[in-house]
Amino acid sequence: MRIIVQNAKCQGHARCAAQAPNIFKLDDEGYILPGDIEVAEGEELPASRGARSCPERALELTL
Repeated sequence: MRIIVQNAKCQGHARCAAQAPNIFKLDDEGYILPGDIEVAEGEELPASRGARSCPERALELTL
């Protein structure tokens, strides 16, 4: 699974990192770091929860 990060949409709510802090890395201001995220096997559920928690829909799940 991969998460496509759309940095321009991120508003720094940090809900993704609240759901899965080991997957979603944020800068000092709470914005997600640039670059897509490769999700390790076994981490799909927290990654999915984190991506779906984004109110701005800045994170897109792909298989």
